Amino acid sequence: MPVSPIRKVYQGVADRRTMFRMFDRHAQRPNPWQADDSALFRGEWFEIGHVEHDYMVDVLPPLWMRPGMFAMREFLTDNITSVFFSLKIDDHLRCFHGYCDLAVRGEPERLRDAIIERESRPVRAMTREERLEHIWSSTHDDYRGYADWRFPLVQRGQRIVMMCAAWQARDFKLLGQLTEEEVSVKLPVHLRYLPDTIAA
Repeated sequence: MPVSPIRKVYQGVADRRTMFRMFDRHAQRPNPWQADDSALFRGEWFEIGHVEHDYMVDVLPPLWMRPGMFAMREFLTDNITSVFFSLKIDDHLRCFHGYCDLAVRGEPERLRDAIIERESRPVRAMTREERLEHIWSSTHDDYRGYADWRFPLVQRGQRIVMMCAAWQARDFKLLGQLTEEEVSVKLPVHLRYLPDTIAA
Protein backbone atom coordinates (compact mmCIF):
# COMPACT_ATOMS: atom_id res chain seq x y z
CA MET A 1 0.00 0.00 0.00
CA PRO A 2 1.53 3.37 -0.97
CA VAL A 3 2.15 5.69 1.97
CA SER A 4 1.03 9.31 1.63
CA PRO A 5 3.70 11.80 2.68
CA ILE A 6 3.38 13.18 6.20
CA ARG A 7 2.94 16.94 5.91
CA LYS A 8 2.32 19.97 8.08
CA VAL A 9 -0.58 21.88 6.54
CA TYR A 10 -0.96 24.95 8.76
CA GLN A 11 1.55 27.17 10.58
CA GLY A 12 0.72 28.33 14.07
CA VAL A 13 -1.92 27.08 16.49
CA ALA A 14 -5.40 26.62 15.01
CA ASP A 15 -8.26 27.98 17.13
CA ARG A 16 -11.57 26.11 17.24
CA ARG A 17 -13.06 27.79 14.18
CA THR A 18 -9.92 27.17 12.15
CA MET A 19 -9.65 23.61 13.45
CA PHE A 20 -13.13 22.68 12.25
CA ARG A 21 -12.48 24.35 8.90
CA MET A 22 -9.21 22.42 8.58
CA PHE A 23 -10.90 19.07 9.19
CA ASP A 24 -11.97 19.11 5.53
CA ARG A 25 -9.59 21.37 3.63
CA HIS A 26 -10.60 19.49 0.49
CA ALA A 27 -14.36 20.05 0.66
CA GLN A 28 -14.43 21.62 -2.82
CA ARG A 29 -12.62 18.75 -4.53
CA PRO A 30 -14.21 17.45 -7.72
CA ASN A 31 -16.51 14.42 -7.28
CA PRO A 32 -16.10 14.08 -3.52
CA TRP A 33 -16.62 10.59 -2.05
CA GLN A 34 -16.94 9.03 -5.53
CA ALA A 35 -13.38 7.71 -5.47
CA ASP A 36 -10.76 6.84 -2.86
CA ASP A 37 -10.11 10.21 -1.23
CA SER A 38 -7.91 8.78 1.52
CA ALA A 39 -4.62 9.99 -0.03
CA LEU A 40 -5.86 13.61 0.19
CA PHE A 41 -6.13 13.41 3.97
CA ARG A 42 -3.71 10.76 5.13
CA GLY A 43 -0.63 12.24 6.80
CA GLU A 44 -1.96 15.81 7.13
CA TRP A 45 -1.35 17.41 10.54
CA PHE A 46 -1.49 20.76 12.29
CA GLU A 47 -1.24 22.19 15.79
CA ILE A 48 -4.28 22.95 17.94
CA GLY A 49 -4.76 24.48 21.39
CA HIS A 50 -5.21 22.56 24.64
CA VAL A 51 -8.84 23.68 24.91
CA GLU A 52 -9.60 22.34 21.41
CA HIS A 53 -7.83 19.04 22.21
CA ASP A 54 -9.84 18.57 25.40
CA TYR A 55 -13.06 19.53 23.63
CA MET A 56 -12.53 16.85 20.99
CA VAL A 57 -11.87 14.10 23.55
CA ASP A 58 -15.29 14.85 25.05
CA VAL A 59 -17.25 14.99 21.75
CA LEU A 60 -17.60 11.21 21.45
CA PRO A 61 -16.04 8.32 23.32
CA PRO A 62 -12.71 7.78 21.53
CA LEU A 63 -12.20 4.70 19.38
CA TRP A 64 -9.06 4.09 21.43
CA MET A 65 -6.73 5.96 23.76
CA ARG A 66 -2.99 5.47 24.13
CA PRO A 67 -0.42 7.49 26.06
CA GLY A 68 -0.40 10.95 24.47
CA MET A 69 -2.96 10.18 21.75
CA PHE A 70 -6.53 9.16 21.01
CA ALA A 71 -8.46 8.33 17.84
CA MET A 72 -11.92 9.57 16.87
CA ARG A 73 -14.63 6.94 16.58
CA GLU A 74 -16.05 8.43 13.36
CA PHE A 75 -14.07 7.72 10.20
CA LEU A 76 -13.62 10.38 7.53
CA THR A 77 -13.20 7.97 4.64
CA ASP A 78 -12.35 4.27 4.46
CA ASN A 79 -9.89 3.70 7.35
CA ILE A 80 -8.90 7.36 7.74
CA THR A 81 -9.78 9.03 11.02
CA SER A 82 -8.62 11.89 13.22
CA VAL A 83 -5.93 11.18 15.76
CA PHE A 84 -5.25 13.80 18.42
CA PHE A 85 -1.88 14.09 20.12
CA SER A 86 -0.70 15.69 23.34
CA LEU A 87 3.10 15.78 23.12
CA LYS A 88 5.89 17.21 25.23
CA ILE A 89 8.28 19.03 22.91
CA ASP A 90 11.19 21.02 24.32
CA ASP A 91 9.59 20.86 27.80
CA HIS A 92 6.29 22.30 26.52
CA LEU A 93 3.06 20.31 26.27
CA ARG A 94 1.56 20.90 22.81
CA CYS A 95 -1.45 19.43 21.01
CA PHE A 96 -1.90 18.34 17.40
CA HIS A 97 -4.45 16.83 15.02
CA GLY A 98 -3.57 14.45 12.22
CA TYR A 99 -5.23 12.01 9.83
CA CYS A 100 -4.12 8.39 10.00
CA ASP A 101 -5.01 5.23 8.11
CA LEU A 102 -5.75 2.86 10.98
CA ALA A 103 -5.50 -0.13 8.64
CA VAL A 104 -1.75 0.53 8.48
CA ARG A 105 -0.04 -0.84 11.55
CA GLY A 106 1.92 1.75 13.51
CA GLU A 107 0.76 4.75 11.49
CA PRO A 108 -0.29 6.89 14.51
CA GLU A 109 3.14 6.32 16.04
CA ARG A 110 4.87 7.26 12.78
CA LEU A 111 2.84 10.46 12.58
CA ARG A 112 3.62 11.25 16.22
CA ASP A 113 7.35 10.76 15.63
CA ALA A 114 7.25 12.95 12.49
CA ILE A 115 5.50 15.75 14.40
CA ILE A 116 8.06 15.60 17.21
CA GLU A 117 10.94 15.63 14.72
CA ARG A 118 9.48 18.56 12.77
CA GLU A 119 8.64 20.64 15.83
CA SER A 120 11.93 19.95 17.66
CA ARG A 121 14.01 21.83 15.10
CA PRO A 122 16.12 24.54 16.74
CA VAL A 123 15.21 27.24 14.20
CA ARG A 124 11.81 28.02 12.74
CA ALA A 125 11.68 27.37 9.01
CA MET A 126 9.26 26.36 6.28
CA THR A 127 9.77 24.29 3.17
CA ARG A 128 8.17 25.42 -0.09
CA GLU A 129 5.61 22.62 0.31
CA GLU A 130 4.69 23.87 3.79
CA ARG A 131 4.30 27.41 2.46
CA LEU A 132 1.94 26.20 -0.28
CA GLU A 133 -0.07 24.09 2.18
CA HIS A 134 -0.42 27.06 4.54
CA ILE A 135 -1.63 29.25 1.67
CA TRP A 136 -4.21 26.61 0.74
CA SER A 137 -5.32 26.12 4.36
CA SER A 138 -5.67 29.82 5.14
CA THR A 139 -7.35 30.92 1.88
CA HIS A 140 -11.13 31.33 2.03
CA ASP A 141 -13.17 28.87 -0.05
CA ASP A 142 -14.29 31.70 -2.35
CA TYR A 143 -10.68 32.33 -3.35
CA ARG A 144 -9.46 28.79 -3.90
CA GLY A 145 -10.71 25.76 -5.80
CA TYR A 146 -9.78 23.17 -8.39
CA ALA A 147 -8.85 23.68 -12.02
CA ASP A 148 -11.87 23.25 -14.31
CA TRP A 149 -12.64 23.60 -18.05
CA ARG A 150 -10.74 26.90 -18.19
CA PHE A 151 -7.47 25.01 -17.74
CA PRO A 152 -5.71 22.53 -20.03
CA LEU A 153 -6.91 18.95 -19.59
CA VAL A 154 -3.73 17.81 -17.84
CA GLN A 155 -4.16 20.52 -15.18
CA ARG A 156 -7.82 19.90 -14.39
CA GLY A 157 -8.47 18.87 -10.82
CA GLN A 158 -5.29 20.51 -9.51
CA ARG A 159 -5.58 23.10 -6.73
CA ILE A 160 -5.87 26.76 -7.74
CA VAL A 161 -5.84 30.05 -5.79
CA MET A 162 -6.97 33.51 -6.78
CA MET A 163 -4.31 36.05 -7.62
CA CYS A 164 -4.91 39.80 -7.79
CA ALA A 165 -2.69 41.09 -10.56
CA ALA A 166 -3.96 44.66 -10.36
CA TRP A 167 -6.92 46.62 -9.10
CA GLN A 168 -10.07 44.68 -10.05
CA ALA A 169 -7.95 42.25 -12.10
CA ARG A 170 -8.26 38.78 -10.60
CA ASP A 171 -7.39 35.40 -11.96
CA PHE A 172 -6.81 31.88 -10.66
CA LYS A 173 -3.42 30.21 -10.81
CA LEU A 174 -2.28 26.67 -10.06
CA LEU A 175 -1.09 26.52 -6.46
CA GLY A 176 1.97 24.49 -7.41
CA GLN A 177 3.00 27.05 -10.06
CA LEU A 178 3.13 30.10 -7.79
CA THR A 179 6.43 31.92 -8.06
CA GLU A 180 8.46 32.63 -4.91
CA GLU A 181 7.30 36.26 -5.06
CA GLU A 182 3.64 35.19 -5.33
CA VAL A 183 4.09 32.76 -2.43
CA SER A 184 5.59 35.53 -0.32
CA VAL A 185 2.72 37.91 -1.14
CA LYS A 186 0.10 35.34 -0.12
CA LEU A 187 1.76 34.45 3.20
CA PRO A 188 1.13 36.48 6.36
CA VAL A 189 3.98 38.86 7.12
CA HIS A 190 5.33 36.87 10.08
CA LEU A 191 5.87 33.82 7.83
CA ARG A 192 7.35 35.51 4.75
CA TYR A 193 10.96 35.66 5.85
CA LEU A 194 11.46 32.31 7.54
CA PRO A 195 14.39 30.35 6.12
CA ASP A 196 13.67 27.58 3.62
CA THR A 197 15.85 24.91 5.17
CA ILE A 198 17.64 24.13 8.39
CA ALA A 199 21.18 22.84 8.73
CA ALA A 200 21.26 19.39 10.31
